[in-house]
Amino acid sequence: MKRFHQFIALIALVGATTACNNQPTNTTTELAVPVSVSDIKPKSIEKIINTTGTLNATKKTVLNTEMTGKYRLLTNPKTRRPFALGDLVENGQVVVQLEDAEYVNGIGLDSKKLNLEITEQTMKKQQSLFEKGGVTQLDYRNSEVNYTNAKDAFERANLQLAKMSVRAPFKGVITDLPAITNGTQVSTGTAVVSLMDYSIMTVEVNLPEKYINEVAIDQPVRIMNYTLPNDTLPGNVKELSPAISTETRTFKGVIQVANPELKLRPGMFAKADIVLARKDSVIVIPKEIIISGQRGKSVFIVDNGTATEKRITLGYETQNEAEITSGLKKNDRLVIKGFETLKNRSKVKIVK
Repeated sequence: MKRFHQFIALIALVGATTACNNQPTNTTTELAVPVSVSDIKPKSIEKIINTTGTLNATKKTVLNTEMTGKYRLLTNPKTRRPFALGDLVENGQVVVQLEDAEYVNGIGLDSKKLNLEITEQTMKKQQSLFEKGGVTQLDYRNSEVNYTNAKDAFERANLQLAKMSVRAPFKGVITDLPAITNGTQVSTGTAVVSLMDYSIMTVEVNLPEKYINEVAIDQPVRIMNYTLPNDTLPGNVKELSPAISTETRTFKGVIQVANPELKLRPGMFAKADIVLARKDSVIVIPKEIIISGQRGKSVFIVDNGTATEKRITLGYETQNEAEITSGLKKNDRLVIKGFETLKNRSKVKIVK
């Protein structure tokens, strides 16, 4: 009987042990989420207006002939070939020369030049004699009149002769050159060359009504063209209209940009960033890591292996960055990768 009771007790002990081993466990180990972080360092940010427009040359003209004559396209001394599209010409440089021997002979430039020299010599001689009492004042005055008439005649002859030359009125680039064969007789008013100066360019833009009290003359502007992604040229606000369009609720502005290397071309589509204001030494973070929710905007920072959600307030914003006016401080370890699955107080593991 004693052995029977011992056997029963043993079975009970084994059953109890088995029951304890089969009890479900309620403790779990939380896995650390891998994240990348960046220490917050103060930097600068600008408040800007993004706008677009078409680039225009500041000077452009079509040169027409002032006389009838035989057309002759001159040689560009820089290229040693006839002037062509895209050539840079200097102010006053002759591009096309008209030829008309009968007209030139009729001007009589050489005889007028000789007459000017003679009347000048006579006037000087009469002046010397008058000072010595050798001639009357009337004789001296008559010599002055003759010299003045000869000088006027010579200058008129030069003006008439200059009409045979088609000159550039400013330094610029040839943008059109009609195909006219040398030696062809052309009439007065024939268009022979088009010229543009785009070393300084302008962009007309339409700006939203809400910025009318923030945009001012001479504010800095950055000009970019999509075909030249690595080239940004500085400009400034040149003109502003005080009137707001009732249809578009915008006002017109004119931006000027220096283009000394002629990288930008007339007619190009340009992106302009007008700088309204700038802040230095403020907290700026990438906009892509900001989480928007019902309670506002937030980001995550890491402290002692734990992610903490921080509510933030935004200030200035650019296309890719935002100023943080509250919620973060200098040297906070900001989560920049892996934040998508985080919750407040999540365990994290920092990876590169």
